[in-house]
Amino acid sequence: MAAGSRAPAIFLCLGALLAPWVAAELEAVVIGEDHENVTLQCGNVSGPRGLVTWYRNDLEPVFLLSSNSSLPPSEPRFSLLDGSSLLIEGVILQDEGNYSCQEVLNETRWFLVSLQVASGPYQIKVNISTSGKFPNGTHYTAKGTQVDFSCSSSSWPPPVVEWWFQAPGFTKETFGSNLTASYFTLLQTSHNLQGNYTCLAKNVLSGRHQEVTTELLVYYPPPSTPQCWVEMSPGLVTLQLTCHWDGGYPDPSFLWTEEPGGVILGESNLGVEILNQSQLSDGKKFKCVGSHILGPKSGASCVLQLRTPSLLSNPMKTCFVGGNVTLTCQVSDAYPPAKITWLRNLTQPEVVILPNNHYLISQQDQSSTLTIRNCSPHFDDGYYVCRAENVVGVREVDIWLSVKEPLNIGGIVGTIVSLLLLGLAIVLGLMLYYSPVFCWKVGSTFRGQDMGDVMVLVDSEEEEEVEEEEEDAAEEEAEESDREEEFPEEVRTHGHIHQVTALVNGNLEQMGNGLLVLEDDSSEPQSDTVQEEDGPV
Repeated sequence: MAAGSRAPAIFLCLGALLAPWVAAELEAVVIGEDHENVTLQCGNVSGPRGLVTWYRNDLEPVFLLSSNSSLPPSEPRFSLLDGSSLLIEGVILQDEGNYSCQEVLNETRWFLVSLQVASGPYQIKVNISTSGKFPNGTHYTAKGTQVDFSCSSSSWPPPVVEWWFQAPGFTKETFGSNLTASYFTLLQTSHNLQGNYTCLAKNVLSGRHQEVTTELLVYYPPPSTPQCWVEMSPGLVTLQLTCHWDGGYPDPSFLWTEEPGGVILGESNLGVEILNQSQLSDGKKFKCVGSHILGPKSGASCVLQLRTPSLLSNPMKTCFVGGNVTLTCQVSDAYPPAKITWLRNLTQPEVVILPNNHYLISQQDQSSTLTIRNCSPHFDDGYYVCRAENVVGVREVDIWLSVKEPLNIGGIVGTIVSLLLLGLAIVLGLMLYYSPVFCWKVGSTFRGQDMGDVMVLVDSEEEEEVEEEEEDAAEEEAEESDREEEFPEEVRTHGHIHQVTALVNGNLEQMGNGLLVLEDDSSEPQSDTVQEEDGPV
């Protein structure tokens, strides 16, 4: 019975102890930060304090500390401050919860304190899904791609996140405040979205906040192919190789090599290499490879090939005294472009002709002209040298200039006219000599004679010898007597015998008139007789 009577007594005492705590109201909320010290006050009471005991209120009260020195604290981290307040050193997240303070003075009083532990934000980090990242943390992406942003941190409770953007040369602008989401997406990046992106994480309990800024660069490759060229030094001692690949961001890097073989000459962001003459020869090639961070992996290239100049010119020119003449010199296949100079005489090849009132020099691309004014045989007659020179080689061509007196154009024209007239006179004389009937026809035309009904056919014979005339005299006399009855007229010419057959359109009288005209026109002695043969009418 004794044991049975003691157990109810213990429970009654414990119930009396917990009854005030259960009935107590929450009086204070204290926020502590992880790994920091926090103080929980035992009520807002001033003046002398009684016996104070602190408990942790879990499923059942857990003794922590008492002002009774005979009762040691449950953990060394717990101590009394000012005889009543609970000091917790090095707060951890597990310390979060409800605490109760019992004070016994004239009466027993209970005070409840709620402890909330805040942690962070720590280790805040921004993640950007981009093409790449530099060692310094800068991100880059290709223009027009999608970019995802996320912000993470170690914090309790989970923080509120804010995003800020600042373009180069502008102030910050926010995407919004009090965001619950820690990520966002840029669907299509452009160059004006390049800049600094800031993630700000804030702990709503402690008010502590932390931010991190990450730079995002928006890149794009050049749209064209590299361009390369050479430049010569003033003294033609060195050669500068230059390579440009414009239109991209950032600027590409360049690698110069000697081909074939791929011997590296140098690599830089400027694309410039200096070579001396010992490295140069006709036909040698140099290759420039441009590399951009966005590719292509093999890069883009251009090739230069050095060439010695080739010259083309007219080797001989003529100038009249007092006139002007232009000498032309055409350069081809020269790379780098050649320097063209004009020199005078082979005896002084190093004397360069300079432009003045007498010499006019002009050049367009790789073609040069030398104009000599007021030519003089004493000063301008002779050789001229066109020289083309670049760092690879030198070529020269000689041009001979002859200065002559101007031609007498009037005398030449008069001579030609005289020769033409003489030739015409000879032709007319031959025609008069060998064809007198032609002259008769011309004369008749001018006299207005109508010869439309008579067609005269002339058959010329060579002059017969005197002996043949004597042998045939008898026959001719007989024939003439017969023919005179039909054709009474004779036509006689000098040195030739002409046989004439007249076809008359049924009018013998008109034919006779025509023959009379021939007889009247012959005024010189006639030694030959024209014999008329019978012919078809």
